Amino acid sequence: MQSLFDEGADRFRAQAAPLAARMRPRTLDEFVGQDEAVGQGTWLRRAIDADALSSVILYGPAGTGKTSLARIIAAVTKARFEEVSAVSGGVAELRKAIAAANDSLGLSGQRTILFIDEIHRFSKSQQDALLHAVEDRIVVLVGATTENPFFEVNAPLISRSRVVELLPLSDEAVHEIVRRAVLDTRGLAGDIVLEASAEDAIVLTAGGDARVALTTLELAAAMATGDAASVPPTVTVDSVREASPTRILPYDKTGDVHYDVISAFIKSMRGSDPDAAVYWLARMINGGEDPKFIARRMLIFASEDVGNADPQALLIVHAAFKAAESIGWPEARINLAQAAVYLALAPKSNAAYVAIDEALAQVRTGPARAVPNHLRDRHRPGAEEYGPYHYPHAAPDAVVDQRYLPDGLEHGAFFSASDRGWEAEHQARLEAIRKRRSGRDDRPGDAVAPELENDR
Repeated sequence: MQSLFDEGADRFRAQAAPLAARMRPRTLDEFVGQDEAVGQGTWLRRAIDADALSSVILYGPAGTGKTSLARIIAAVTKARFEEVSAVSGGVAELRKAIAAANDSLGLSGQRTILFIDEIHRFSKSQQDALLHAVEDRIVVLVGATTENPFFEVNAPLISRSRVVELLPLSDEAVHEIVRRAVLDTRGLAGDIVLEASAEDAIVLTAGGDARVALTTLELAAAMATGDAASVPPTVTVDSVREASPTRILPYDKTGDVHYDVISAFIKSMRGSDPDAAVYWLARMINGGEDPKFIARRMLIFASEDVGNADPQALLIVHAAFKAAESIGWPEARINLAQAAVYLALAPKSNAAYVAIDEALAQVRTGPARAVPNHLRDRHRPGAEEYGPYHYPHAAPDAVVDQRYLPDGLEHGAFFSASDRGWEAEHQARLEAIRKRRSGRDDRPGDAVAPELENDR
């Protein structure tokens, strides 16, 4: 039984809690945003309303409502609610919670919902300790993670759970959260005036993170000035800038945002959009990304997506890589930006990329194909029976009628030139060469000169 002293302590703790903690939604009706995940008619909404939740993993960036959803479930469920932190908890704590859940189920038939925040921080052995309890429904798992669960959570746990993705909050949702906090008695209770421009600045600074928005509001309100007797303190744009001088955009150098941003960067260059390429490059620079990582991805892109439509691209990006390696931030941003713009504007061809992958597929799954005799190394007994090798440089245009592919493969099996850039300019010559080689491999030609016999 809670005493008056306990109630007073709880009240003081609530008053001292950060604004973001005080403004946590208490019901689904107070939960703002995430309509696709928990809006009317969704599986998760129906399961929570009916108190019939099965194991679920809530996946999304910070400040999108994962922990708030877990606390709403705790408030409405008739099941026991246990919470374990993956940051401080271990296997012993997990086993203790599972044992208590098993006792509750056996003695009274009461289910247990086990909430694990930051579940991706649990090791494989810790996650394995959960598997039996989840499989036998001794516990209903509610896991929260900022990392892609398909990479960070054991596959058996994933297969026994439903993954629900929470997206960064829209600007409209963050506006609503901020306005509620200004007026709600749990929040600022209408004791400050928030200018519209300041509200816009808070939302911009938040980058879709409700916790960041409320923290910025709380700090800006503390710095606001006014006449307490007649004019309440006013939160201005300057207050917001003083509270949060740098816009906080999510970027985790080892997490999902890292991969999303580099993916957007690559796809923007592939789509020939230099503005988008430079923007995503700036996101990575601002997030403290390793410049060599960016340059390495650009080196791959130069061959995979530009290829021989502009062979110069590989040289330019290699130079940018060496510059980034020797210079580092902040100056390397200029070298990388120059290379990114070049790649975005360059003509594109993935012909070389497609050709090598097609050839590898043939090598790995096709029959073993012998090297044609006339192409074999001649430093062995019996080599004189191989037939003549025709030396291209002895021909006027350095092209001879000679087969280079093994039997069973024809020209064009792997490489097909694009109609762009340098590759297109040389397509006509390639077609002429292929025409001359159209199966007439036994026609006479100039044999290799004796002094070049060692050239393999």
